Amino acid sequence: MSVFTTVTHQALATWLADYDVGTLTDLRGIASGIENTNYFASTTQGQFVLTLFEKLSASELPFYLNLMAHLAQHGVPSARPIANRTGAYLGTLHQKPAALVARLSGADVSHPSSPQCAAVGAALAHLHLAGHSYPATMPNPRAHTWWHTVLPNLLPFLSTADAATLRAEIQYQDGVQQQHLPQGAIHADLFRDNVLLEGDQVAGIIDFYFACTGAWLYDVAIAVNDWCIDTNGALDPARYQAFITSYHSERPFIASEYLAWPALLRAAALRFWVSRLYDLHLPRAGALTHAKDPGHFANILQLRRDYCPPLPQ
Repeated sequence: MSVFTTVTHQALATWLADYDVGTLTDLRGIASGIENTNYFASTTQGQFVLTLFEKLSASELPFYLNLMAHLAQHGVPSARPIANRTGAYLGTLHQKPAALVARLSGADVSHPSSPQCAAVGAALAHLHLAGHSYPATMPNPRAHTWWHTVLPNLLPFLSTADAATLRAEIQYQDGVQQQHLPQGAIHADLFRDNVLLEGDQVAGIIDFYFACTGAWLYDVAIAVNDWCIDTNGALDPARYQAFITSYHSERPFIASEYLAWPALLRAAALRFWVSRLYDLHLPRAGALTHAKDPGHFANILQLRRDYCPPLPQ
């Protein structure tokens, strides 16, 4: 989440006249993240997050907003979009698609404990099961096709060794099939900063704008590669076990997932290495932007290439 488009207090106050949320009292830009413009907006009736979509089109956004509403209606503590007076979740502000979402309680954590990892594992399983009844579908926008598309643009910025690793891993992943694995709506970006905790309980799941239809196990791998690692990027045994055990207790793994697990851990690391390389070297202009270190996931990928622990039985 970041600020690319400046929104004034007056402009938002005028826009909010189409919503039954009271009068705007405070507006603050959110500096973290890299994809959209985001603000905290407080009104006389509550607290909200305003998002202006910088890359996604108005035709793409109903998948995400309706998924968030679907999950909230099915007991998942997901960010809930607010409908305007015509019943629409999506509006237009400063010529950009825009949405208002209820702000959730809780806070993200930098150093999660094993009980917190267990809570997130269970919450992700609940999300997958609730999302299974969501009828709309969306291909993963940052998978094989995208990796091949951006590869030529990234190679000039890479060392010889990194370029060789990137080529080799993309080639390896081209041979990995996920279609036979249990599928459904996935968050696809369930990092620590996208989960709000109150103690050891999940209070909210936010930032669904990379959500898509895909293998549930891939979503687990993305989360594990962030929630369950030590400072060097290796998997922490206690947190890893807690996360996987808790997820499995809600949505048991099947035999094909045990076999696919090492490859999907690598795919999850590759996806964010490529994304961070792209955002660092080919950024868009923004008033407040935050590009994350691609070296972090280059290291995680190398660790997973060297050794992928089995999915705990």
